[in-house]
Amino acid sequence: MNKAKILVTGIIPEAGLTELKENFEVIHAPEHETRKWVLAHLSEYEGLILIGMKGDRELIDAGTNLKIITASGVGYDHIDIDYAKQKGIVVANCPKSVLVPTAEMTFALLLATVRRLHFYDKNIRQGKWVNVSKPENMGTGLQGKTLGIYGMGRIGSEVAKYAQVFGMKVIYHNRHQLASEVEKAEHVSYVDFDTLVKTSDVITLHAPALPSTTGVFNSKVFKQMKKTAYIINAARGQLINQDDLISALKNGEIAGAGLDVYETEPQVPQTLCELDNVVLAPHAGTGTLEARTETAKEASRNLISYLCDHKALNRVNE
Repeated sequence: MNKAKILVTGIIPEAGLTELKENFEVIHAPEHETRKWVLAHLSEYEGLILIGMKGDRELIDAGTNLKIITASGVGYDHIDIDYAKQKGIVVANCPKSVLVPTAEMTFALLLATVRRLHFYDKNIRQGKWVNVSKPENMGTGLQGKTLGIYGMGRIGSEVAKYAQVFGMKVIYHNRHQLASEVEKAEHVSYVDFDTLVKTSDVITLHAPALPSTTGVFNSKVFKQMKKTAYIINAARGQLINQDDLISALKNGEIAGAGLDVYETEPQVPQTLCELDNVVLAPHAGTGTLEARTETAKEASRNLISYLCDHKALNRVNE
């Protein structure tokens, strides 16, 4: 019996595709897979792991035999999930494998930002010794401070655990409040959005990019934050109005930012790069060999489960 054909786009560790190759005929040659090539050949495939390319109507229409598309990560805003549903195509994501590495990156950015590592590192490399006895050169400690989590899903909950180890109080805002027993077990408290913004010393973002969340952190919000507060984003760049953030950072409306994602990604405004109160990373939240391998395995399981057993794991377009 002929095996189903699977196309894997983008760069992905081969070690993560072992099980997929045992079940299907897998084509993975990212250096050849331009969008033009994918559009011309996608009709040959029943499954697709989509990385680094938009799953828009044009691509979905080209996949005349597609049964399932899986993102290689938790985010799926690059895929038109509603149009895929109209075409009878399942869309899945990989929420489990990205949890810990994204939480780690969030907290790495948090620590680097509040302790001003970019500012220190830049000066040391230029041969300047920073006098940290001067208040203007000091960082901020975390013990006793309040972390505000925007989007209390799996990753937000993991970040909350890290913060509590550092002695932080954790509050959160979410579309839906957690059950009281969950809040008690995780030592977190629900607050409305305005309270989160006004009382947090550090805010971390963990929400998806939706019409309701796009630009939710903007000029009005930054003016409500403490001047000593920091914002950390390893979720989606669209959550922050980038121009408003730059203005807030330049004008001292907030103390700093740690960013792994950008509104104009992969382009990063030069003005943002020149600021001393920002730590920048290139969307590297899952950028470890372990994480990318596990994500590939999770994406593979999505395909295997649906195409072999007709069970849709991690489906996002019910």
